[in-house]
Amino acid sequence: MDTRSTIFGLAVAVSAAVTMSAAAQPRSAPPAAGRPLAASARCDTGLGALVSAAPDLKVISAVDQADSTTPDGRRTPQHCEVIGSFDRHMGVDGQTYAIRFHLRLPAAWNGRFFFQGGGGSNGVLGSALGDLQGGQLKTALQLGYAVVSQDSGHDNDVNGLKARGGAAAFGWDQRAREDYAYRSQARTTVVAKQLLGAYYGQGPAFSYWVGCSKGGQEGIAMAARYPDYFDGVIADAPGFALPKAAIAEAWDTQAMAEAARALGAFDKAGLPLLNAAFSDADLGLAADAIARACDRLDGAADGIVGDFAACTTARVRPQLEAARCRAGKSPDCLAVAQIKALVRVFDGARDSRGLALYSDWAWDLGIGGAPGGRLYSGWRAWKIGSAGGQVNDSRNVTLGGSSLASGFTTPPTAVDADPEALARYLLGFDFDRDAPRIFSTSADYPVSAWDLMNAQSNLDGFRARGGRLIIVQGVSDPVFSIRDTARWWDRLNVHSRGAAARSVRLFPVPGMNHCRGGPGTTDFDAFSALVGWVEKGAAPAEILATAPSETPWPGRTRPLCSYPAVAVYQGRGDMEKASSFSCRRRAPAG
Repeated sequence: MDTRSTIFGLAVAVSAAVTMSAAAQPRSAPPAAGRPLAASARCDTGLGALVSAAPDLKVISAVDQADSTTPDGRRTPQHCEVIGSFDRHMGVDGQTYAIRFHLRLPAAWNGRFFFQGGGGSNGVLGSALGDLQGGQLKTALQLGYAVVSQDSGHDNDVNGLKARGGAAAFGWDQRAREDYAYRSQARTTVVAKQLLGAYYGQGPAFSYWVGCSKGGQEGIAMAARYPDYFDGVIADAPGFALPKAAIAEAWDTQAMAEAARALGAFDKAGLPLLNAAFSDADLGLAADAIARACDRLDGAADGIVGDFAACTTARVRPQLEAARCRAGKSPDCLAVAQIKALVRVFDGARDSRGLALYSDWAWDLGIGGAPGGRLYSGWRAWKIGSAGGQVNDSRNVTLGGSSLASGFTTPPTAVDADPEALARYLLGFDFDRDAPRIFSTSADYPVSAWDLMNAQSNLDGFRARGGRLIIVQGVSDPVFSIRDTARWWDRLNVHSRGAAARSVRLFPVPGMNHCRGGPGTTDFDAFSALVGWVEKGAAPAEILATAPSETPWPGRTRPLCSYPAVAVYQGRGDMEKASSFSCRRRAPAG
């Protein structure tokens, strides 16, 4: 077979894709079980870049990949791997942008399409292996899905100007902002489905989106803005209120800075050293206080706060005060400034009038400690940074600061992608003056960051065509508040007149940090639940979850319950088994 004509054919097939709706692809029956659909084309090596007759598409490479095993023991089946780009433009900042995609087409295709969402500020191609989330070892590619990932329309190596926020520098260009928010994902979906049709001779029978964090936001954006593109979506820890969450990162940074100042912890530049605001032992003390206040609310003293809605500041603060140092600070007590910082963070960002700028947070044991003396780094990595570090390296600073300055406020602010410069910016952020800029527009930025990024509580089109959305989120997520996510679902439920659960289900994961990790049953298979819901109509009321080896209770199982239900101990039976718990409806998060 002539390799050049093969790639030329793929490119021609996608020529109309940049303007054609993904929904225009006819739905086909998947290949019969055990009988993979033969590809009508093949890849080959050594092609380099190829610009086709389709003027906007560049197929950079198309390579046959043999069945192999990765260093971590994962099998990668035989497939065609395609890397390409399209939609190039010159930004107002003088940067050249393009949408790059990474597509894997398995030889034993199951007739289905899988979009792997991005993360953080994106700007990287992604593996296109198909992470199923929930600690699953298998990938979508292994299961026979054609998988695509993409960079959201900017390349960190090309567009990441350090003086303008590094990886977030794309935010200086409005079109690049739109690509990051949702546009590039929609256009990549169209291109990828066209390539599937050219390669296999038919389009996908079912299409799925799976992503965490920014990838979760992208999945919800697809469901809301392009309801015909995907049949099922998993949005893990979705950042659908990204600009407001970034404001909260500034708030948390200032709150933790006050604790660091009170403890006399400063970096070499004289700035408060955030990671010294709490030692690991201090976070363990805070977790112990939360456990005393809330562990038994679900009927089981098991090291898991199962009813996050009932675990309020009013319950937790007295237990924090009980751990307060009566004299000087020592390892076995919390300083007054530390308690104030925690309460300020968990009660949420506000302006000078007391109006909430984002959300409050759920008090949960994933803050940093758990029974058995084990500590978890996910919460502190975002809120304050690595223990013992000498620079302000928290992700709230390094990622949140650059995103807020360059991507989420209008006009953007030039801040060097350096921890010291970003910390200074966040410490000087004014919540009355600067926070409203997420809603601002200008001649160069006619659509605000908030209008680009937020998730509307309206999925009518997605629901009408039978779309299904599963949201999974850690209760100890330090980036996006589970309370904000729960309120979003509540608003959706009001909008749909009490019928939200027919198409959208939220599964909080007690103890889990952002996307993964933490003291909880954090291994689960939400993807199989989604496929069963989409293809067989089996709506999941609960998802079985298991505690991984790094927790104090490896092998423990629990049901993850569809919100607003929570897992409640039945009063008898083995507390390590999910069968001893039942999902019972409790009050909404409020």
